[in-house]
Amino acid sequence: MDVEELLRRARALVGLEVSEVAASMGVDVGVATEGDAVRTKGTPGAILELALGATGGSTKVHDFPELEIELKTIPLDPRGVAIESTYVCTLSLADAEEQEWESSWVRAKLSRVLFVPLVGDDGIPWRSRRVGAPVLWSPTEAQESILRADFDDVVGLIGIGRIEDVTAHKGRWLQVRPKARHGGVRTLAWGAEGEAIATVPRGFYLRARFTSAILVDPAACPD
Repeated sequence: MDVEELLRRARALVGLEVSEVAASMGVDVGVATEGDAVRTKGTPGAILELALGATGGSTKVHDFPELEIELKTIPLDPRGVAIESTYVCTLSLADAEEQEWESSWVRAKLSRVLFVPLVGDDGIPWRSRRVGAPVLWSPTEAQESILRADFDDVVGLIGIGRIEDVTAHKGRWLQVRPKARHGGVRTLAWGAEGEAIATVPRGFYLRARFTSAILVDPAACPD
């Protein structure tokens, strides 16, 4: 599959409900309920991956390995505004001081992304969201400069043992938030004195205002 074929497949889904896409693939999503969007948050993305022919499936492999393209579904409200931040990848805390933007997995993940909007009123079951027009995006030099600065700021703090100073408020577009199946999950980080700290796993996320902007203008640099 080449890029044009991928885009053709994505555009063919525009206007369909996620449940209709699932049915076309023979996937039984059951009866939609208002509360299941949280419990099965990753399911819409998995359905779109199946429909578009993604073959990655690994944390260290792109969704479309031969194209080096990542797939990200974006829930939008009817005005076209993203209603939540977008998960990119996990952040390794134990070796943060050794990480550099140029060789980072988050940069590789964001080098080429197929964003597929899922449009609907906030709070509706994910099955009822409709597929919007896809956007194939790669960061401009200006965008990458800001993403790099966000990355360096966070990784720098972790590298000097200030993991607890890293909150979702940091980062203009790229933020770090807890990423775990439940509150009891812990991973290793290092404190200011080099002591081992058990802390909640973190992941990189794109802020909603950034994804909202680039879906309209892929070269956008929102405040």
